[in-house]
Amino acid sequence: MALRLSNPLKFKTPGSYELRQRLGRAVFWACLLAAPFFLGLVAGWVFGIRFNLTPSLPLGFYITSNSPSANLVEFCPQGAAASISLSRQYRTAGACADGGAPLLKPAVAFSGDQVQVSADGIRVNGQLLPNSAGRFHDHLRRPLDPWPYGTYKVEPGTVWVISSFNSYSFDSRYYGAIPESSIRHHLRPLWTFATEVPEQ
Repeated sequence: MALRLSNPLKFKTPGSYELRQRLGRAVFWACLLAAPFFLGLVAGWVFGIRFNLTPSLPLGFYITSNSPSANLVEFCPQGAAASISLSRQYRTAGACADGGAPLLKPAVAFSGDQVQVSADGIRVNGQLLPNSAGRFHDHLRRPLDPWPYGTYKVEPGTVWVISSFNSYSFDSRYYGAIPESSIRHHLRPLWTFATEVPEQ
């Protein structure tokens, strides 16, 4: 007697169950791996928390703040600074108009301050900032043009940003003052890790 199937579409091969199991596991692990990324986005949007992975500042978490002690600024570079930092991957992809991520740097000189740029580094109102001398090559030996030596008065509506943490920081030692209008947020450290200072 011939075997009859009431509905051939319900007939399942032994491998179909295993395939569904593997697909389920793949979806589970994909969601698990993506969770930190989405949690980071939520923390940034809702709580104003940023996680710094760049060598310009200690690694760790920073938070937006209106406190006068919040001397770190998150800004979108403009002009040549924007194109150089993006093409050389000093910045990753992000929310700036050029598609790059904002930079996070300490603001060190404000309207009315005097900034002196020399081979020794940058002085603000006569005080030399550590590790602030401009370099003629970056860490991959690509050419850089330090800001011209001289004395500058900080114009209203602008600030100078310099990281003393890293002598290779791409900051005002190469592009001078930045407009305050380019600043997206002021931040302060929330939780940072002991970070080895990059080789000077």
